[in-house]
Amino acid sequence: MTTITSYVRYRPDLEQPFPNEEELVQQVVTAMLHANQQVAAKHRHGLRDAHAKSHGVLAGELRVKPSLPKHLAQGLFAAEHTYPVIVRFSTAPGDLRSDQVPVQRGMAIKVIGATGPRAVDDGFTTQDFLLVNHATLPFGTIGEYAKLQRLLESQPRQSDQQLQVAGLGARLAARTLSHLGRPSPPQIETLAAANNHILGETFHSMAALRYGDHVAKLSAAPRSTNVRALTGRPVDKKAGESALRDLVVDFFAHNSAEYELRAQLCTDIDRMPVEDASVLWQEELSPHQVVATLHLPAQDAYSDARRRYADDVLSYNPWHALEAHRPLGSIMRSRRSAYPRSSEFRHTFNGIEQHEPASIDELPA
Repeated sequence: MTTITSYVRYRPDLEQPFPNEEELVQQVVTAMLHANQQVAAKHRHGLRDAHAKSHGVLAGELRVKPSLPKHLAQGLFAAEHTYPVIVRFSTAPGDLRSDQVPVQRGMAIKVIGATGPRAVDDGFTTQDFLLVNHATLPFGTIGEYAKLQRLLESQPRQSDQQLQVAGLGARLAARTLSHLGRPSPPQIETLAAANNHILGETFHSMAALRYGDHVAKLSAAPRSTNVRALTGRPVDKKAGESALRDLVVDFFAHNSAEYELRAQLCTDIDRMPVEDASVLWQEELSPHQVVATLHLPAQDAYSDARRRYADDVLSYNPWHALEAHRPLGSIMRSRRSAYPRSSEFRHTFNGIEQHEPASIDELPA
């Protein structure tokens, strides 16, 4: 039982615009568009600028816990409720890379039926939570993020083998720096991911968001024994380029899974900043507290119809959000412009109309 009671209250002036922020956001959007164009020309098909490759698309439920204490009973989590969700497991690059390339993995959760005032007046009733299996974003401000986009713009020209070699070098460098007690530079931290079973990972929002009266980061951690057993299990190097998809499909063919959705509330705005997503919010300052259970039943996780719907029709966007869960910080503010532009390019290139679901029944079997 936590003894922390002093949580930072949300107020608009917690956000402080970055110097030259509008110019930097435009640089990010332009770099993302160039990468989109390169990948579309390569595959003759428009892909997401990030998390292009999916490994599983699942229907499930987000079950808000009953009788949460007041500081947790906020926004979407204000009262016990069960929401239908569409969950997409993915890999971070904006290209279709071999699953043997160790890069960051993602879990995107689209909550359906989230009614209330919106962060953006889009007319939707969805709440998207975009999570990655890393607690921080090494390029944690819009200034650093613009540098990252220039780095990512060159990746479509690199082979899988080049990326694997770069990743191996980054992991060796990270271990050496760790032994010396020194932090890893953002470039090394970004490339040094391990290649483990995706279902055993813990996924993080990395950046902050409004949590009703407060400010928080969210995470999803394995809850059921069967997915906890997969944590840290390396991907078989002989399993092929679609190893993660095969692992997800094989698992959900006969098993259900549960994850804990957790909120880590800000208690000190100086040591838990909203404007720099590279700063780890320490557990000693504020523990992760469970607010809901994500339940994913056994199902066909990657049917052709479901894959096409999730990859070509659906859009996940942190600004598909209730005002109570408004994204915070310069990285999130940049995504307010960047995500719609990327989605527009993808849908226009593929000749497919954008659509936001109003019912879980819209997800194909």
